[in-house]
Amino acid sequence: MEDLVIRDADVVDGSGEPSYRADVVVDAGRIVSVVKEAAAAGCQRPRAMRELDAEGLVLSPGFVDMHAHSDLALLRDADHSAKAAQGVTLEVLGQDGLSYAPVDDRTLAEVRLAIAGWNGHGDDVDFDWRSVGEYLDRLDRGVAVNAAYLVPQGTVRALVVGWEDRAATPAELDRMRRLVAEGLEQGAVGLSSGLTYTPGMYAPDAELTELCRVVAEYGGYYCPHHRSYGAGALDAYAEMVALAGEAGCPLHLAHATMNFGVNRGRAPELLSLLDEALAAGADITLDTYPYTPGSTTLAAILPSWANEGGPAAALARLADDDTSERVRHHLEAVGSDGCHGVPVEWDTIEISGVADPALAEFTGRTVAESARRRGETPWTTARHLLLADRLATSILQHVGHEENVRTIMRHPVHTGGSDGILHGAKPHPRAYGTFPHYLGHYVRELGILSLEECVAHLTSRPAARLRLPDRGLVREGYVADLVLFDPETVAAAATFAEPRRLPTGIPHVLIDGRFVIEDGHRTDVLAGRAIRRAQ
Repeated sequence: MEDLVIRDADVVDGSGEPSYRADVVVDAGRIVSVVKEAAAAGCQRPRAMRELDAEGLVLSPGFVDMHAHSDLALLRDADHSAKAAQGVTLEVLGQDGLSYAPVDDRTLAEVRLAIAGWNGHGDDVDFDWRSVGEYLDRLDRGVAVNAAYLVPQGTVRALVVGWEDRAATPAELDRMRRLVAEGLEQGAVGLSSGLTYTPGMYAPDAELTELCRVVAEYGGYYCPHHRSYGAGALDAYAEMVALAGEAGCPLHLAHATMNFGVNRGRAPELLSLLDEALAAGADITLDTYPYTPGSTTLAAILPSWANEGGPAAALARLADDDTSERVRHHLEAVGSDGCHGVPVEWDTIEISGVADPALAEFTGRTVAESARRRGETPWTTARHLLLADRLATSILQHVGHEENVRTIMRHPVHTGGSDGILHGAKPHPRAYGTFPHYLGHYVRELGILSLEECVAHLTSRPAARLRLPDRGLVREGYVADLVLFDPETVAAAATFAEPRRLPTGIPHVLIDGRFVIEDGHRTDVLAGRAIRRAQ
């Protein structure tokens, strides 16, 4: 007798086609039969050792978070309800060109400091890996949800070239090619870049193109956080489309939105650019989160020259009064490349987390607000935070536009990605709310997408980009990564004031046919594993 039958579910199968009522039978981690109501009429209904009454619930494939920053969170937090409770059954890690493999001891220490604002310093993690394959093996010991990995181009450049703003030598480029190839051979699904983050941003297009040629050879995809989401955003998108086309590499645009005042209402221009490329045969997808503010580290908005040489060099520059004044001028008057070419507006930058508890008073306030309370300039406050917190401060940037968010999510190549940073006292609510917010707010309340179309955006489309032959649909023979939710009540409970609240209306989540969320509660099941590149 099979393990489980989910009876009388409204199946939204991920294809985008209309829902249907069915019994879905699961055994040994896979869907073994889908018995539609019409087919079951007049015949004996399937039985199993356990039956789950799904009356009134939608059954869909598990959601795929195409842009996640859970690289350490999955290892330090076995519960990981932030994602599991949303119905996320697979996250894609290694984003924005910076993560923890491949590394040597020097690079690991530098990267830990550089992205402490995303993931913390990692003092509670045993970094017992150095290669991509070893990191994936670590995930295979058992984690809350499945995870795929992108080779981070900035980390590769730090390992080979360092943190200097210069061209790679031919020998260095050859070594970077080999490292990208090794990462893909060991199971990575593609390559990511963070082209407003050092040291990845120092790579010219010719270097990136050569790395993307390697990715294309292995059937992976390129996922850039491109060079600007503000001034010059459209040029930056066009640059990535042209680069990927030159390399013959599939392209997935990370958190593809149009931010800052210069881009209000300009999402149709982006989509026209993509439609033209798609019509010419380009292989392009993108992901977004359904919120207007962004989130990153405070150090990320600095001009690239201030970060050259790595985190220790950046701290030394910030400690020097004359150099600090140059940084301020670039931020406030010129518009730094780290802040997307737009002069910083300190009243849009909210501190979301600090590493040093002594700095907790800044959390939840904008830099401008804290500066007023302290009777000093905003840059004085920001500089104090950067130095005292050793670059580990995380921020929200309130620079997005709702009309752009809605326009982009309708596009047929769109997928869902939380860009969720789980570190900090007040993280962006997208980390805990992205997927139910799509289903509750943008489907049920606003009707921006139909339920069937939205589920396809969150399941089969990302699975196709990841080249997963047996995930992303409710089909016989597919892996039983499944979500059951109430379409009338599903909603994100996380808010900017209370960002760690878990969603409502998602009573059951299965990974590999095992309940990780049951009756609305997290079980002790660790069914997640590394999802490696299809051979």
